[in-house]
Amino acid sequence: MASHRRAKQPGRTRVTVLTATAAAAVALTSQSANAAPQPSKSEVKAKVDKLYEEAAQATEKFNGAKEKQDQLQKQVDAVQDRVARGQDELNTLRNNLGTVAAAQYRSGGIDPALQLFLSSDPDTYLDKASALDQIGSRHSDAIDAIQEKRRDLAQQRKEAQGKLADLAETREQLGAKKREVQGKLSAAQKLLNTLTAKERAEIKQEETRANRAATSARPDLGKTLPGSSTAAAAFAAGQSKIGKPYLWGATGPNSFDCSGFTSWAYKQANVKLPRMSQDQANAGTRIYKQSDLKPGDLVIFYGDLHHVGLYAGGGQVLHSPRSGAVVRYESMNNMPFQFGVRVG
Repeated sequence: MASHRRAKQPGRTRVTVLTATAAAAVALTSQSANAAPQPSKSEVKAKVDKLYEEAAQATEKFNGAKEKQDQLQKQVDAVQDRVARGQDELNTLRNNLGTVAAAQYRSGGIDPALQLFLSSDPDTYLDKASALDQIGSRHSDAIDAIQEKRRDLAQQRKEAQGKLADLAETREQLGAKKREVQGKLSAAQKLLNTLTAKERAEIKQEETRANRAATSARPDLGKTLPGSSTAAAAFAAGQSKIGKPYLWGATGPNSFDCSGFTSWAYKQANVKLPRMSQDQANAGTRIYKQSDLKPGDLVIFYGDLHHVGLYAGGGQVLHSPRSGAVVRYESMNNMPFQFGVRVG
């Protein structure tokens, strides 16, 4: 007789394990299908270059805030110095008036109004016209001088307070721009760290080769002459710094950012340029045709004018490009040229 016993069912524990295993396999398969592909070396490099460009933009804003801070600090120091000297002058006037009062007292008495004026709180009484009316004519000039000096001091103190408030605000802006630059550079480094050690080494080698080639290849100037002796001197100074590294916020002599390089070069020609590239764009006569440029002219790039270099002739610029690069020659076609500036 055939057996009609029911087949043994798998245990509940075994079913649970099988189900969990299948679910995990499905999840892994789904994750693999949906996972974003790892960016290639060229894609990472493009993003890094973009971040370096944004860092350069932020650097010029940092330079502007730094220049404003330096100017405000000089103004604050000057105002505070005037206040200190004014206070000394006021003290001298009061001491002189006190000497007169003492002499009057020794000679037989002192004018009650003058006594009131020289009391422990004379400033309060100075504001009362009735007190002035009681002072004799021989003291009125001294009183007038003290009043005028007090008004001057009050105005100078108010000016100093305003300058100090501006200085504090500018320092905050400077700190914000510094953090922005550092953030861009940090983000670029994190991107580079996603690559393998071999890929990072390859990118570094590419940059080294580009720097070497761009520092040794001198443009063919032909019969092109500098726009002036000043431009020639600035260009020669710039050439002496070929190979020096880019460093944001630096003005030489051993490292530079873009506007730091051009301002240093022209300083050697006894010309003081503004610190920011946007301000250097207004430092002379603008030249819109590349064919009209002369070696040593400033050349301005990008719509917001955040990059500047020296025209080198032959369609090339001598500049300090960005982080990781050095002062070097480069084709002007590599950047969106806006116009040139002939200084002087």
